[in-house]
Amino acid sequence: MINMKRHLLITAALSLLLGWTLAAQTQEVRIFSHRGGRMEYDENTLSAFQASYDAGYRGFETDIRMTRDGAFVITHDHTLDRTTNGHGIIEEKTEAEVRALRTKGGHKMLFLDELLDWLKDKKGLYVEFELKTRPEHLYPKERLEPYCDHIYHAIKAVQPADAQFVITSGDTRGLRYIQQKYPDADLLLIVGRPCNDETIALCKAMGIKRLGAKIEGTSRKDVEKAHKEGLIVSLWPGHCPEDAVLGTYLGADYLCTDTPIAVKTFLDGKMPWIKARY
Repeated sequence: MINMKRHLLITAALSLLLGWTLAAQTQEVRIFSHRGGRMEYDENTLSAFQASYDAGYRGFETDIRMTRDGAFVITHDHTLDRTTNGHGIIEEKTEAEVRALRTKGGHKMLFLDELLDWLKDKKGLYVEFELKTRPEHLYPKERLEPYCDHIYHAIKAVQPADAQFVITSGDTRGLRYIQQKYPDADLLLIVGRPCNDETIALCKAMGIKRLGAKIEGTSRKDVEKAHKEGLIVSLWPGHCPEDAVLGTYLGADYLCTDTPIAVKTFLDGKMPWIKARY
C-alpha cells in the first residue's frame, strides 16, 4: 500500500513536471535587463545598458526621477547615497549638481534624453520606463503632472515603429493621469505582492492590461487566471537563473532579471527548450 501511494505521488509529480515542460516549450517569455543588470553592472548607467545590449538583450527596464529644476535623471532611489558619491535627495538637487556626481562605479549620471538617444535607432526593443514618484510628497500634483507629460512626450518622440515602450509605476497617481490624458500609452501596474485575486482585480479595476507582480507567492494557477482576465503578467524580482526558470514555468509573459548575462548563459546552455526572447 505504501509503495502504491509513493508510485502514485511520483507519477503525479512527473505528470505535472511534464505539463510545465511542454508549456515552457510552446510559450515565449520576454526576459529584460533590470536597470541594465544591476547585480552585474553599475545600475542605470549607459555602460550597463550597452553591456546587456552587446550580450543580445533588447529588453530593458529603467527608472526616472526629476531634479529641482526639471531635469530627468535615470536613477532608482530618491536619495543619492547608495549609488553615487553624493548625498541627499535628488529631487532637491539641480541638474548641474547631479551632472557633477559619479556613480559608485565611476560612471557619469545618465539623463533621460541621453538614454533615449541611445535607444532611438535600435530594433526590436521592449523598454519599461518606471515613474519614480515616491515618496509622494516629492511629487505633489503640480509637479507630478508636468513630470508625466514630459516623459510621455519624450519617449513617444523617439519610439521606433517596432518597439514596445511601456510606462510603469507602483504609484497609481501617475498611471491614472497618463491613462486619462494619453489613452494610447502602454501602462503596467507594479505591485509589491504576488499575482493573485486581489492584484488581478486591482489591475482590472484600473483598466490596465499589464500587471507587474512578485514571483514569490505567485502560482501557475494565478497566472492562468490573470491571462483569462486578459492581463499580461510580468514577474519580478529576478536575482538569478533559477528565478528566470521559475518565472517561465509559472507562465509569465515577461520576466525582469538583475543578472542578464548569467540568465542568458544558463538558459541558452542548459535549457534551450525554453523559448526566451531577450
